[in-house]
Amino acid sequence: MFKKKWLATLGISALLAGGILAGCSNDAGEDKGTDAGTTDETKQVEVTLAGWGSSPEEAELLSQVLADFEEKHPNIKVKHEVIADQYMDVIKTRLIGGEGPDVFYLDAVEAPALIETGVLEPLNDYTGNDFDIEDFETPLVEAFQKDDTYYGFPKGYSTLALFYNKQMFADAGVEVPTTWDELREVSEKLTDGTNVYGFGQNPELARTYFIAESFGGEVVVDNKANFADEKVIEALQPYVDQHLVDKTAAQPSDVGADWTGEMFGQGKAAMVIEGNWAIPYLDSTFPDIDYGMAEVPTINGEKGTMAFTVAYVMNAASEKKEAAWELMSYLTGKEGMETWTSKGFELPSRTSVAESLGYDKDELRGALVAGAPYATVWSNGTNLPIIFNNFNNQFVSAYLGQSDLADALKEAEETANKEIENQ
Repeated sequence: MFKKKWLATLGISALLAGGILAGCSNDAGEDKGTDAGTTDETKQVEVTLAGWGSSPEEAELLSQVLADFEEKHPNIKVKHEVIADQYMDVIKTRLIGGEGPDVFYLDAVEAPALIETGVLEPLNDYTGNDFDIEDFETPLVEAFQKDDTYYGFPKGYSTLALFYNKQMFADAGVEVPTTWDELREVSEKLTDGTNVYGFGQNPELARTYFIAESFGGEVVVDNKANFADEKVIEALQPYVDQHLVDKTAAQPSDVGADWTGEMFGQGKAAMVIEGNWAIPYLDSTFPDIDYGMAEVPTINGEKGTMAFTVAYVMNAASEKKEAAWELMSYLTGKEGMETWTSKGFELPSRTSVAESLGYDKDELRGALVAGAPYATVWSNGTNLPIIFNNFNNQFVSAYLGQSDLADALKEAEETANKEIENQ
């Protein structure tokens, strides 16, 4: 899903700069308003919006949002491009060639590297009081910000929450855990040999980052790997021990499942920590399962979870910037966002929209919304792709009992930092 850091060399950065200049070949003195088509209502401007593919239901919903936008902005037409495969590679290639879309999706994990290249339009001068930046969940909007400059605004998000099987909990006579120690305790009572595990795990950094830092350690320091820190190891050891020592936790492949949502739906795990995407999946694939959701149990007395978010960003080389901003501000504004998130495929990144749709008090999604203010966003510096690839390789080795956790993470850290130094 995630790619390595790109444009690490000066040569490629120079190519990007050349592409931007090529994309801005119009007369530098041209009026910005007329260029955007927003001051001349007799001339329709076409703005290109690029994103990756989605489910038919989501595609239909986005079409509705774009149609609503065009109805309210008759002088702007949106050309929606779906990049089905190798999304970021295609976007980067097009940006280098000066043929990038005006507006496009950007995952938070890719944002720091892309911001560094200068291909994203700074947005501070476009926002006004009516846009209400303070309405966004703070961690989400900060993921697309550098040095007090905004480069994108999140279109939606998901945190992680605890999914639990109500029938299994009732049969075992246990309560929903609120701390990680309690989760480990109830897992033992919920486990039935290798038929049912108390807890389904995801042994990868994208899901365990907040756990790794729960004892005060830092996974990334100065844009380099730091996960061999004793505090990080201390925080992650119980996660591994629950699998190897307690034998009350398992990963999906242990039970023939592809992911923890499937593991949970099949009744192979009484609890999993998953995101908003698991709700429509469970409801359609396993409609008979009776489940509930709660915030992720606290660790070391502190709340924690992950957040995954995608923003709309503007190509700095766009010749239609004002029209592009009109589109962006509608899609991430209250009206457009309410329509886009109305079916629950994504959660609204604006708190007012979450409240308007009732997600903050929803029996299931309320736990996900509650985690947004304190979530750790899956994004940290330009080298995170290198860092998490090396972490995952060695962490799985320790998780399977093939190596000691401290030794595995030390080796992974050294390898990651050598790769970073040799870029």
